[in-house]
Amino acid sequence: MRFFVDTADIDAIKELHALGVVDGVTTNPSLIAKSGRSILEVTKEICDLVEGPVSAEVVADNAKDMIAEGKHLAAIAPNIAVKVPLTWEGLKACKALSDDGHMVNVTLCFSPAQALLAAKAGATFISPFIGRLDDINLDGLQLIADIRQIYDNYGYETNILAASIRSVNHITECAKIGADVITAPPAVIKAMANHVLTDKGLAAFDADWAKTGQKILG
Repeated sequence: MRFFVDTADIDAIKELHALGVVDGVTTNPSLIAKSGRSILEVTKEICDLVEGPVSAEVVADNAKDMIAEGKHLAAIAPNIAVKVPLTWEGLKACKALSDDGHMVNVTLCFSPAQALLAAKAGATFISPFIGRLDDINLDGLQLIADIRQIYDNYGYETNILAASIRSVNHITECAKIGADVITAPPAVIKAMANHVLTDKGLAAFDADWAKTGQKILG
C-alpha cells in the first residue's frame, strides 16, 4: 500500500518524507487556503520535494474550464495528478485529460457506481471518502471493499485511493481490504506508531535502567 499525505504543509511533508513514508501528496482548495499561499507556488514546492503523484484540484464547474485548469496545473510538474470532482462534467474532463496523457484523480466518490464510471473514463485514481460516509451512518470501508471487488472483476487499472481517513483503524482496514493507496493527514499517519502497551513497556524499561545507574554513552 502506498501512503499519500493529505496536506499543503511543507514542513509536515518534509518530516514524513525524510522517514520514507510519503509516496505522494493530495491537496484540495481547503488545504491550499490553510497554507495561505499561492496554489501554483505551494504545489510546485511540493512537486520538487516528492517524487510521487501530487494531486492538485481544479475549481471550475464545467468540463471545458476543468480541462483548461487541469492542463495549467499539469504544466507545473510531470508528477501532477489533476484532481476533478465526480460529476458528469468532471468525468468529461477526466476522459479528456487522461486521453491527453495526464494523471487524473477523480475525487468525492461516494458510491460503487460512481467509481465504475470513473474507471471507464480513464481515471488514474478514484478517491472514495470513508470518513464522510461514516459521518452520516453509512459504511465507508464497505465502499472500499465494493470498489475493490468491481475493479478486480473486470481488471480495471484505476487505483483505489482511500480518502477522508480519520483514524489508524481506517488505514489498517483499507490495507486488509486491498486499497492501493491511502491519503491521510500527517497526524493520523504519525499516530500509527502509537500504542498504549508500547508506552507502558518503555516506561518499565526506563525505570529498570535508571536503577542500574549505568550510561551507554559517556
